[in-house]
Amino acid sequence: MPYPDKFYPVVDSVRWVARLTALGVGTIQLRAKDLNDSEALQIVSDALAVTKGTSTKLVVNDYWRAAIVAGAEHLHLGQEDLADADLDEIRKAKLTLGISTHDDEELATALRAAPDYIALGPIFPTTLKSMRFAPQGIPKITEWKKRIDIPLVAIGGIKFEQAAEIFAAGADSIAVVSDVTQNTDPDARVRQWLGQDAKAA
Repeated sequence: MPYPDKFYPVVDSVRWVARLTALGVGTIQLRAKDLNDSEALQIVSDALAVTKGTSTKLVVNDYWRAAIVAGAEHLHLGQEDLADADLDEIRKAKLTLGISTHDDEELATALRAAPDYIALGPIFPTTLKSMRFAPQGIPKITEWKKRIDIPLVAIGGIKFEQAAEIFAAGADSIAVVSDVTQNTDPDARVRQWLGQDAKAA
């Protein structure tokens, strides 16, 4: 199977990880902010316990030390966390690595770390506090896909109805936040995404 999967939800709790794992989601990112080391290790360990024995791949956002200690296999870093991370330790632990990017300078920085995928965003306006950057728009996906030879993940304000256009523009995967977690029927929305995933595979 490709990594990350075409449908790539990003959630902030073990409860969400469990819910999505039960629905058969292939790749889930756990992004819980502002935790201390012990809290980070606890939530990562709990989430890994939920996905153990399933086909779901858990991606740990930012907490690379907790990911290593807990025995995770996949990691995602933002630019600030990338600057502080020990890439040698991450590679020694055989973690895959995805990196967030928002502009050309960040793309260059990310590529120097030899990641397994690049995330570009936000594609559309979003209310996420972590998305402090101007929307990139769909044409930027096509432009960046020509510049990298690893999977490109589109993120930021994306809804299911825009998925076909974004895949057509060159995205290999779509990271989804509010379209799942703030949906009135998250399970039905996830099934829609998984159907698109199969269609696009």
